[in-house]
Amino acid sequence: MSTYPRRQVLGATAAVAAATALPLTAATGARAAEPAEGRAPQWVPVPDPLPVPLDAHFDNDGVDRADATGGDFDGSGYTFPGEELPEGPVEVDGIPFLFPSSAAGARNNVVALGQRVDLPRGRYLSALFLTACSYGDASGTATVHYADGSTTTAGLGGADWYATGGSLSVPYRYRPDGGKDEHGVGIGTAEVWIDPRREAVALTLPTTRPAKENQASLHVFALSLQPVAQGRALALRDARSTFSLLESTGAQSVEATVVNAGTVAVLAGDRVRVGVEVPGARTVEPARVTRLDPGEQARVRVGIRNRVGTAPGTAREGTVVVEGGGRQAAAARRTLTLGVPDYRPTEESLAGHQAPYWFHRAKFGIFIHWGVYSVPAWSPVGEQYAEWYWSNLQNPDNAVYAYHREKYGEDFAYDDFIPMFTAHRFDPRAWVELFRDAGAQYHVLTSKHHEGFALWDTRVSDRSAVKAGPRRDLVRELFDASRRFTPELHRGLYFSMPEWFNPDNPWSGHAPRNPYTQEPVPYTGYTAGKDYVRDYQAAQMVELIHGYDPSVIWCDIGGANDSLNVLAEYFNHGKNRPKPYEVAVNNRAGIGFHDFTTPEYTTYENTVVAKWESSRGLDPFSYGYNRATPDAAYMTAEEVVRSLVDIVSKNGNLLLDIGPRADGTIPEIMQTRLRETGRWLKVNGEAIYDTTYWSRMAQLGEDLRFTVRQNEAFYIHSLTAPGATLTVEAPVPVRGGDRVTLLGHDRPLNWTVRKGALVIDVPEAARRSGRYVWVFKVEWRD
Repeated sequence: MSTYPRRQVLGATAAVAAATALPLTAATGARAAEPAEGRAPQWVPVPDPLPVPLDAHFDNDGVDRADATGGDFDGSGYTFPGEELPEGPVEVDGIPFLFPSSAAGARNNVVALGQRVDLPRGRYLSALFLTACSYGDASGTATVHYADGSTTTAGLGGADWYATGGSLSVPYRYRPDGGKDEHGVGIGTAEVWIDPRREAVALTLPTTRPAKENQASLHVFALSLQPVAQGRALALRDARSTFSLLESTGAQSVEATVVNAGTVAVLAGDRVRVGVEVPGARTVEPARVTRLDPGEQARVRVGIRNRVGTAPGTAREGTVVVEGGGRQAAAARRTLTLGVPDYRPTEESLAGHQAPYWFHRAKFGIFIHWGVYSVPAWSPVGEQYAEWYWSNLQNPDNAVYAYHREKYGEDFAYDDFIPMFTAHRFDPRAWVELFRDAGAQYHVLTSKHHEGFALWDTRVSDRSAVKAGPRRDLVRELFDASRRFTPELHRGLYFSMPEWFNPDNPWSGHAPRNPYTQEPVPYTGYTAGKDYVRDYQAAQMVELIHGYDPSVIWCDIGGANDSLNVLAEYFNHGKNRPKPYEVAVNNRAGIGFHDFTTPEYTTYENTVVAKWESSRGLDPFSYGYNRATPDAAYMTAEEVVRSLVDIVSKNGNLLLDIGPRADGTIPEIMQTRLRETGRWLKVNGEAIYDTTYWSRMAQLGEDLRFTVRQNEAFYIHSLTAPGATLTVEAPVPVRGGDRVTLLGHDRPLNWTVRKGALVIDVPEAARRSGRYVWVFKVEWRD
């Protein structure tokens, strides 16, 4: 059986649960059975996941082979390559599945259109799926049916096969003509919670849309069920070594997901500990789990350190072990890479990198779009990005074309704006202190957008803010101010891989020209004769890496690149930094590897387990400053906070963009919104920073979201003002003795469980203490 570890995983957990669908140890004011004083807990075996054949439901042929074409995954004739995928039993993220056949003409996936799938009658913790989507992310509501006639509902979705890699990632797909499209595609995992107290008999898939060109559809390739174990039981999933370092000790991290697969809650008294046993290394920082209800999951990190004589990169067979009360509860045998070797310029080597732990904890960053486009700073409000002014200027049908002719004249070239980009009121200290006051944990400045104008002192071109316009190294000034005045913030840089009109490799297909006469115009600062990728693009990226040491490189567009070499240099350069200090790169560098994905002006409907970051401007639809946008059109602080909470509950970060003016001032309305957001985070930040998603569900209805501070607390975010009581019809992990409060109102609140729902009394004084989003904290006190 082939084994595939997690790379890019989409997990869609329960979105809405019936009031009766509560954990077996739901808080009722009494504790579940616990071991007698001084007696170690007894652990029972966990049944293996049960693959469920879907052959009777397959209605789509989405996997071809070079000698057997004719399939059509997405409605336009593209398919997965069967040569790169398994067939039959396969383990993905530690879960056994039956992967369908790729034989000629064989149907191998089902397009989710509300089909009812009969299940072997039994009690289960969850249903696990292999999913992929065509033409964008797709999701919907799945329904679990029980023998007693009751149901629960849950969100089930997937990621676009083309936009993101999956647990089953392949390097290409087949075109309709049978040729290879050299772009990676993938299949990921998704999970739906099932109430283990009831016998499940069937599951109805969501109703998405048929597989047609330009419409999003959800495809399901395989289904497995995780049976529940009667008693105390823990399971391990996706145990693997990483190249990440724990910030507390600098030790190498081994990660695993601990699943409570039994009917009894894990409590502090169970003394659950996760360690690693492997020749050549030792556990220096075990992980602990002090609260985990039945069906819940916790991603843990174990610190190991190589013994003397074990070279970095050594592969050894080892065991990740979960113990409770000194007795083994679960174990997973794995090949572990000991120590962090140098990265090589290959996809395989870079795949060992992942988003650093600080990035997971940070949750909130500030994006800054600032460049020559900040001078004209205009586009129709809410319709197109103002920073795309130069590109939009080329189209006679675009509003920018007429606007520019009327305001500046047909002979006014885009590069004539460069002297007007003065930055003469740029105060980098004020900027970074504003970001700090907003509650942000990192900032990302556009070092160079598609216009090709660099904001740093680049040696490979004179098209820069040092040689023209401000005649200042704006990146240096911002980073120096950040290191001095806000050292707690991480500093990142955006970098556009192509340039619209660079004569050596014009993304738009031509060198600069007058859009009205089509006559050539100069490309300011350009020196002819460079190899665009090697001598220019890659060289500039290396300058940024060695000269400015960004914590994040946020690439854009992709295209022609030397990213394998550049990113290997980026990650290896970190060996010169104090440990631990790690960096991140997004999914737009033109290669398959990435640390996080980047939806813009949108979010996901369900929890995405692979790290992601949603970006958008305070502007209704622009990253760069748009002078036409009235203050009333900007996001309100309430909208910012609600968006942040929603994104964080689904494992994302919010990168909120501002667009400074050409003189370096940040519009007052943007400053106001950031400070208002910061005031909310000052009170409620503990429910945002350093939290994780809840493995059961991200949200309940439209108004409730959930986050978890592992081993410490559970948070309920109400997106609307609560009444005299807040009723949460979800399996909240709360027990007798736990303390419930509303952040910003320190007094404990009365609570109870009625008919399986958590009911919290919310006095008027508590309600008045909150705004935007009201956060209730369940502080665990085992």
